[in-house]
Amino acid sequence: MEVEALERLASIHSAQLLTYLRLSRQPVGLLMNFGEETFRQGLRRVVNSMAGSS
Repeated sequence: MEVEALERLASIHSAQLLTYLRLSRQPVGLLMNFGEETFRQGLRRVVNSMAGSS
């Protein structure tokens, strides 16, 4: 889980979470940004396609 409080998320934020997921071998992560107008707009699911690989 990565938590931010920015007006707008950049692609670097998703890439950072994906790196964390790959290093910890986790399949899914949430990127939450509390700076958006609504929480739903600031919520993103990031999938690690490498989680099942060796």
